[in-house]
Amino acid sequence: MPVKPSINDIAALAKRRGFIFNSSDIYGGYGGIYDYGPYGVELVNNLKKAWWYYMVQIRPDIVGLDSSIFMSPEIWKASGHVDGFSDPLAECKECHTRIRVDHILEDLGVFADEKMSSEEINKLFQENIGKIKCPHCKKCNFTEARKFNLLVKSNLGNFSDNWTETPAYLRGETCQGIYVNYLNVMQSSRVKVPFGIAQIGKAFRNEISPRQFIFRTREFEQMEMQYFTHPDNELEEYEKLRKYRWNFFTKFLGFSEKNIRWHQHENLVFYAKEAYDIEYNFPFGFKELEGVHARGNYDLTQHQKGSGKKLDYLDPITKEHYVPHIIESSIGVGRLVLATLTEAYTTIKDDDGERFVLKLHPLIAPIKVAVFPLLKNKPQLVEKAEELYGRLSKKFMCEYDDNGNIGKRYRRQDEIGTPFCITVDFQSLEDNTVTLRERDTTKQTRILIDEIIHTINMEKWS
Repeated sequence: MPVKPSINDIAALAKRRGFIFNSSDIYGGYGGIYDYGPYGVELVNNLKKAWWYYMVQIRPDIVGLDSSIFMSPEIWKASGHVDGFSDPLAECKECHTRIRVDHILEDLGVFADEKMSSEEINKLFQENIGKIKCPHCKKCNFTEARKFNLLVKSNLGNFSDNWTETPAYLRGETCQGIYVNYLNVMQSSRVKVPFGIAQIGKAFRNEISPRQFIFRTREFEQMEMQYFTHPDNELEEYEKLRKYRWNFFTKFLGFSEKNIRWHQHENLVFYAKEAYDIEYNFPFGFKELEGVHARGNYDLTQHQKGSGKKLDYLDPITKEHYVPHIIESSIGVGRLVLATLTEAYTTIKDDDGERFVLKLHPLIAPIKVAVFPLLKNKPQLVEKAEELYGRLSKKFMCEYDDNGNIGKRYRRQDEIGTPFCITVDFQSLEDNTVTLRERDTTKQTRILIDEIIHTINMEKWS
């Protein structure tokens, strides 16, 4: 039975094989921020491409957008982020380490409702404070819990000394850029309700205690789709979206259904009609991977009030005016990367002992094909291998590897998830064939060079 990797296993693999590094690593790192290395950036780009294909390219009712990271501060006031976008914080009086109170309580099996006031959360905190130790100095001496706003402030366009009193903000989520461009998209495109707007972009949150590797970070990327519906059809469209997003993971990316599940929100915010999360079985248990929510008309109504612009929709057939209701799907790229690495992480025992394979879906594997010359000190083999690499790299993301024996090269490619390896040997010089080795079966087949592109045609995985 496969053993699920720990978060340390995933982090170690990610660094060793060039997927993910701590940001500012040579300076000791920077909390809650990560850099994607050569294979990591390819994996991220492939996941984003797969999401965009599924959510925009094959959907005639959904269009794309790329809104700015900086937006008018008035947007964040209207959305409620300036006043209500916060988490409960307490500080160790001994070493000044800050902790996120609801996470600490959750670890103790005590759950703080997000609707609770600061006073209610602090009461819970004080009732359980004897069980809580500072993660840094191990003392038990904390301030009272208080709300801490997560928006990241900036002085963009503000040259005064008191810019912190009237700041601009790095966006805390990408969806606000969709809401405030709803009119622009309608007026410049031929979309009609129901329709969706999709976006991939960076967001920033001043997380109190980022943790669990790339699961919770301060700088992250979101993939979101906001779907605008008639009020009467909101829940019908919502159920369609839930099914569609479930199929993305199980049928399109091939996630095992034993590793994902639905979690229904029990305490909805006042404007929401329904809210479910798709949870994935991460190394630390089932946690939110994607949110699929029915949000009513709250968002457009708030921006209609804040901007003074009418954001209603005129049905061209019935002539009915209404503010559309919104259903959304939202997933963090980092969380999808972590789920993908966890899903693919495989340890195999064979005649050579234990080996590790990253069984990534070929659609999202960073490298599709690796090309090896059997020996790097034989010019004729090297020349033919380099020529083949040149041909294949025009079609697929490839890697040329001549370092070490063939077995070591296979293992290296297995660990980064490469589906196919090709070896150019002395027989290749005689009959123009090569050895094609498949990652998951380790089966090796002799194949004509001219048939390789057809054989490894990635369209069969799209």
